[in-house]
Amino acid sequence: MPLALYALTAGAFGIGVTEFVIMGLLIDVGGDLGVSISAAGLLISGYALGVVVGAPIMTIATSKWPRKTALLVLMAIFTVGNLACALAPDYWSLMAARVLTAFAHGTFFGVGSVVATTLVPANKKASAIAIMFTGLTVANILGVPFGTWLGQGFGWRSTFFAVTAVGVAAFAIIALFVPQDKEKPAPSNLKQDLAVLARPQVLLALLTTVLSWIGVFGVFTYIAPILTRLSGFSDAAVSPILLVFGGGLVVGNLVGGRLADRWLLPTVLGSLAALAVVLFLMTFALHSQIAVVAFVALLGAMGFATVPPLQMWVLDKAAGAGQSLASSFNIAAFNLGNAIGAWIGGIVIASGSGLGALPWVAALAPLAALAVALYAIHAERAAKAAVPVPAE
Repeated sequence: MPLALYALTAGAFGIGVTEFVIMGLLIDVGGDLGVSISAAGLLISGYALGVVVGAPIMTIATSKWPRKTALLVLMAIFTVGNLACALAPDYWSLMAARVLTAFAHGTFFGVGSVVATTLVPANKKASAIAIMFTGLTVANILGVPFGTWLGQGFGWRSTFFAVTAVGVAAFAIIALFVPQDKEKPAPSNLKQDLAVLARPQVLLALLTTVLSWIGVFGVFTYIAPILTRLSGFSDAAVSPILLVFGGGLVVGNLVGGRLADRWLLPTVLGSLAALAVVLFLMTFALHSQIAVVAFVALLGAMGFATVPPLQMWVLDKAAGAGQSLASSFNIAAFNLGNAIGAWIGGIVIASGSGLGALPWVAALAPLAALAVALYAIHAERAAKAAVPVPAE
């Protein structure tokens, strides 16, 4: 794999730390800014919604630029946004800075996915996307625990200063190693780009992405109380168990990419089915400490095994004009699934069903995603079969 691909991984690492590190600093942020924990938690929701809104806006705004230029500008926005987070004088300033930072997220991964596929042969495109997304998984394993430790020991602002430094380093690495576009980008036509999003196959692929990650975050959002209240772990044990989850992310991401290179559609269907099975069986493992740790690892692996094939599927269905926009929308779809999954999980808990019901309820989402994917494949094949063969 070319060195330029790992430059994209460096950017993905920084973005991953920014998105998830706030989860470990909610108490510190809330105490320092004088807001409740639930209000501090909205900084996570604000970021996710910033990704959803920012992805199309930033992709359209940068659509006429060379892709390397777009990546550098996005990394600059990311860096300035984190510096603004570190210097935020109050809660709403921090919220605004988080949303600003999130605007770079979707388009960076969207454009980065397209760039990654241009750096490798056709039979390694999904693996290239997986390697870029490895930055996101490594952020969960190394960046988030370190950022949490740094923020708890030296104040939460120190974490954002550190992520700002990561942004500067990633900007420099991308500038040095990502090549300029081999061909001049085709003139952007917003009408044509948006028309790509209206293709039934693209819409169905995006819906599949949303549903799959509703399942993942329907459980993962509440993993700490599940581990402490149902599985009997101490608060101190949660972080090491989350490292196991992060290890599962890395393995699932890379394996999903390799499989998608060979068998894209079977990998899409198989990864969704496996995710549904893992979530359902996790229901019966919650009261066994050994079993639940194993299922935390499997949840990470099966969750991220869906990412490269789903991203590659969207790129495949959006081939041609509007590919970067569709790719960015798929990143937004992952984040929309995150937000909806957390919301549905909260409803399940508030309804009286309790934490123990979360895994099997969450399993319904990837099952629905599997049904949508099967319908999409069937509809596409039926449409192709209906095309008349020209007479000789």
